[in-house]
Amino acid sequence: MPPVRGLATLADTGYQGAGIGIHTPVKNPRSGHHLDVDNCCYNMLLTRLRCLGECAMVMLITRWKALHRITLCPWHIGDIVRAALVLTHTEHGKPY
Repeated sequence: MPPVRGLATLADTGYQGAGIGIHTPVKNPRSGHHLDVDNCCYNMLLTRLRCLGECAMVMLITRWKALHRITLCPWHIGDIVRAALVLTHTEHGKPY
């Protein structure tokens, strides 16, 4: 999947070599050596960023059952997800 509106896509190692704009973690070398500190830091940052998005999606999908069988255009689903997220944050007293 190409980046949307110039945003990079964060992916797991299963998408290694998927193309330009797809950021995946650096795999450990087969020789048994450890990754360089820079690569370890990159992997950690990538994982932490992906974690935020994945946790938000799980919360939205499990909490808002209407999102299970959405048949809308992918360009319009963002408005519904944003509204559900604002309602959830308001309910829990978190600023959005």
